[in-house]
Amino acid sequence: MSVIEYDVIVIGAGVAGLTAGSWLSGQGLKVALVTTGEPTACLSTGCIDVCAQNDDPLQGIAHLPAEHPFHLVSNATIHQALNDFQQIMTDMGMSYTGGLGKNRRILSAIGTFKTTCLTPSTMQTSPQNENEKIHIITFTGLKDFYPGYIISRFPNASFSIYNAGVPTTMGIAANFEDDTFLEAFILWLEKQNIREDKIAFPAVLGLESAMSVKERIEHRLERPIFEIPTIPPSMPGRRLFNGLKDHFRRKGGVIYWGWPVAGVEKTGRQIEAVIAESRGRPNSLNARAFILATGSFVGGGLWAKRDTIMEKVFNLPVFVPGGQEVWFDQDYFSVNHGIGETGIAVDSSFRPKGCPWDNIFVCGAILAHTEALKNGCGHGFAIATAQAAAQCCLEHIR
Repeated sequence: MSVIEYDVIVIGAGVAGLTAGSWLSGQGLKVALVTTGEPTACLSTGCIDVCAQNDDPLQGIAHLPAEHPFHLVSNATIHQALNDFQQIMTDMGMSYTGGLGKNRRILSAIGTFKTTCLTPSTMQTSPQNENEKIHIITFTGLKDFYPGYIISRFPNASFSIYNAGVPTTMGIAANFEDDTFLEAFILWLEKQNIREDKIAFPAVLGLESAMSVKERIEHRLERPIFEIPTIPPSMPGRRLFNGLKDHFRRKGGVIYWGWPVAGVEKTGRQIEAVIAESRGRPNSLNARAFILATGSFVGGGLWAKRDTIMEKVFNLPVFVPGGQEVWFDQDYFSVNHGIGETGIAVDSSFRPKGCPWDNIFVCGAILAHTEALKNGCGHGFAIATAQAAAQCCLEHIR
């Protein structure tokens, strides 16, 4: 068995894990990130939801229930974490617009509006009401985008269809990275005689070059354009993940990709190492502290079996809101399913309550009482709690 030493090991490669790992790497620590595969960030809209309960995100946080883990993060840390995120993404060529002063809305693939806080700059000019005049571009065979739904809600909208030669978001986005394809597309677009004020696209304007593609089209068409996030798979979500992942590596972080944690080594009140498997071979990854950022059920951090819910890495105590009869609302589309409160309850230092070990810290969607859908606490919550947990982790090590 190989043995590798680090200061901190982060388990989970989502927005929370990468944020915590990058912050600690920036403090001069030797950090590794262990993950079983791609995180749910790749399925997301790529937007940074902080709290959708109020037009002012911080006011929304202030009115969350007392047990909500957002209350463990100071407003100063929330501001700093979001500012750091925007700087990181700008440095990676994927800038974000907006701020903590006010939430905004973006148009969804089915014509409804989503409340968020920070958006990729490719969505900056998304309409704020149904009366705006927009022209929608869709693509032959694309199944993750519904211009008919949008037009039914927008009386001043129309659409055109372009044959990109492939029917998937990933395939179309790859085409937009090709200069010949882009030029042919712009020439076609110029011939459409579009009269609306703005032009909307499904979020396929490139894999990593979306901003430059957007700017080139805007320059030629002389009007603003914007992307609309599609049903997963999501290019903005993948761009977000790639930007944070590349930044973590630039900071000196190491990623063990596809290394599921199969065991834990512990002594007294300390976790000494996690045993991760690669190609069937066990590896001991030793560290002075560990950050758990594996997400909730969708991310694979929590596992439900009959009437039991478990945390899958350290078998930490899981807060569950009563019996199964209160886990789910009878309305499938409700945001009040009790199961949304399930997770790891933590103290003011982001250490799990009832845990026998002192060097584990928890952040992100796996935290108890989050109710992400109900409260609109998404990637912004992950970023803020990750930086707060990382700060507590650093204090512990020092």
